[in-house]
Amino acid sequence: MSTEHVLDDRRDDHPQCPPHRTRARVRAMANKVPEVTVWFWVIKVLTTGMGETASDYLARLLGPVPAVALGGLALAAALVVQLSARRYVAWIYWTAIVMVSVFGTMAADVLHVGLGVPYTVSTPAFLLALGIVFALWYAVERTLSIHSVHTRRREAFYWAAVLATFALGTAAGDLTATAGFGYLGSVVLFGVAICVPALAHRGGMLGAVAAFWTAYVVTRPLGASIADWMALPAARGGLGLGLGPVTLSWTAAILALVGYLAVSRADVTPRPGSVTR
Repeated sequence: MSTEHVLDDRRDDHPQCPPHRTRARVRAMANKVPEVTVWFWVIKVLTTGMGETASDYLARLLGPVPAVALGGLALAAALVVQLSARRYVAWIYWTAIVMVSVFGTMAADVLHVGLGVPYTVSTPAFLLALGIVFALWYAVERTLSIHSVHTRRREAFYWAAVLATFALGTAAGDLTATAGFGYLGSVVLFGVAICVPALAHRGGMLGAVAAFWTAYVVTRPLGASIADWMALPAARGGLGLGLGPVTLSWTAAILALVGYLAVSRADVTPRPGSVTR
């Protein structure tokens, strides 16, 4: 899903302004999140898988409670830095996404492993939580477009939604993996599922914002299923590469791609008057 397909709400914030002035104004301020390019989706999937295996690795290494505490502190620190930044900075933004991925995985796992909540309960519960975040966000701001995240309040709603999507995706991925699909079957299932919103949007059956957030949710169980399939032993339906090696390799891929974006600025929102293609 390219950037051009997620532009529908850029006029909603200033209904009295001419369309061309509205778009220019929003694009000038909406710089706390990256442009939606192919790099966005690739890194997003990588962060979901890395967060899945890193969470499991830390839980085994430190124990569930210390791991959750450490993950919560790291997430809080990453979000403080992100919210304090005055513009989108690739390494700051993606560090926050990685920590949301790690902590979101831990939150879903604690409910299931620590408190015994079945995935059939936690999945709809996280879906409800995400629905509440979206409802409040829209009620207050009248838009859910990521291209309008240019105030602290909107950014707070954005990160609340992101956290909810990661927790929901984790629970949904674990639900399918334990419901007979297995990890490889889940990869196929969510690989097909992520194509649905893009095709529905191109066919005019789904709005750009709804298509974006649907695909965003699906990236979580897709990436996590791929990482689990690679890391877990053959007895559990995986390739047996190990949690540590998979975490390190996916982290290296994330660092390489984020480094490329930091240098190329290929995902930075153009400012008014800049030359774009």
